[in-house]
Amino acid sequence: MLDRRDLMKRAGLTALVTGLASAKALALDTATLPFDNGERPLVRYRQKRPMIGLTSRPPQLETPFSIFNDGAITPNNAFFVRYHLAGVPLDIDPDKFTLEIKGKIDHPLKLSLKEIKKLRAVELIAVNQCSGNSRGFFEPRVAGGQLGNGAMGNARWRGVPLKTVLDIAGVQQGAKQVTFNGMDGPAMDTTPDFVKALDIDHARDGEVMLAYRMNGDDLPLLNGFPLRLVVPGYYGTYWVKHLNEITVIDNVFDGFWMKSAYRIPDTPCNCVEPGTAPKATIPIGRFTVRSFITSLADGARLKPGSTMLKGIAFDGGKGIREVAVAIDGGKTWTPAKLGKDLGKYSFREWKLPIKLAAGPHELKVRATNNAGDTQPTEPLWNPAGYLRNVVETVRVTAA
Repeated sequence: MLDRRDLMKRAGLTALVTGLASAKALALDTATLPFDNGERPLVRYRQKRPMIGLTSRPPQLETPFSIFNDGAITPNNAFFVRYHLAGVPLDIDPDKFTLEIKGKIDHPLKLSLKEIKKLRAVELIAVNQCSGNSRGFFEPRVAGGQLGNGAMGNARWRGVPLKTVLDIAGVQQGAKQVTFNGMDGPAMDTTPDFVKALDIDHARDGEVMLAYRMNGDDLPLLNGFPLRLVVPGYYGTYWVKHLNEITVIDNVFDGFWMKSAYRIPDTPCNCVEPGTAPKATIPIGRFTVRSFITSLADGARLKPGSTMLKGIAFDGGKGIREVAVAIDGGKTWTPAKLGKDLGKYSFREWKLPIKLAAGPHELKVRATNNAGDTQPTEPLWNPAGYLRNVVETVRVTAA
């Protein structure tokens, strides 16, 4: 019988052979996203069901949107994947893995995975959403991965509060930020390593987590095994995978992925006029409020009469107060019934019985959070293709 180390090694090699080769060789079928040049291969990777393939090196996999109609929790094997660097670590021995904590601390540490798991554990249900989710819908189009709406997922994360580990290490006075690095690496020396940073108060808020379990199982390889950062309410760029290095610093980190990449306009709406450049930018942060219809796809045909409309809503941590639906193109709004509250960082399911007469219909959904923030009726624009949260429209025909 194989021991755990052999199993992990074989799993890594299998992922290399069956998951990180050319997308063409792995294509099972195709999916067409609802924008120009939206045809994508459906590909199968280790520990994943067929996913929408955007790139293979590094791997970028989008969740087929129909998955979100199956419940508030996104299955591990359907959870989206986003890497920036081609050097994905495939042969990780959990028994040899260590997390190093260094920098402006009193007690530099190297913790094994077993030691981390002995610390007091917490659980949290939270959405992880790629900053570029829905970028393919931007008009005018912008550079970057042309994603549909499936670069997001909601999971139950289990791990250790980052604050616990920082307190053990003893953060020194004057510390300003904490940086995070993972085991994935660049293919070329000229490519900057993927390192992210959080302000010290955010890092120690008790909610940021070092997660080692996802929906009751070990993290899937392509979702950060064996340890990843979970930053509730913040875009996935901060959720560093394969986390093995934490550094406390007394300055503001100026690495490429903070200083140059993942920036949004420093304006009240974090937007600019389409086709223009912002005068100043700031790092991307919390989610905007969003909602989706999941029970009907755009272009669907159904019988006239009654049907139950379903969907999801979420935001950056205030929690969803209301979801309203219009079946007349936005003229009349009806509150939907909210589903179980799984926490302020989770998807919130909703449903509403509607009756459709024969003919075409524009169905719209709009969420409002507990702070009164709601979705714009017209899309906002920025040159990076981030923060899309316009009121979504699903066009259907009853016949």
